[in-house]
Amino acid sequence: MLGQLPPIASRNASETGTDVAGYLTEGFGFSVFTLDGVALHQTYSTTGRGIEFLMGYYGVLDRMPKGRDEGEAWQTWIHRHDEYDRD
Repeated sequence: MLGQLPPIASRNASETGTDVAGYLTEGFGFSVFTLDGVALHQTYSTTGRGIEFLMGYYGVLDRMPKGRDEGEAWQTWIHRHDEYDRD
């Protein structure tokens, strides 16, 4: 299974100081709850690419000529400011 994951999974795990299994089990997400008297209801929940609405830069990148330019290496295009080639 680990061989089927995109390269970003192992890169992110390494950069956050954990292994791939630990990284994947501590994923991000977004949930909405409502309180009705004493009853709490979860009305919405999403993970992974479902939280893109929270990432303001995606909308900007999606309007660029090459978009996010992800190609086959999903999300490996994200770099720190000093990690880009200086061509």
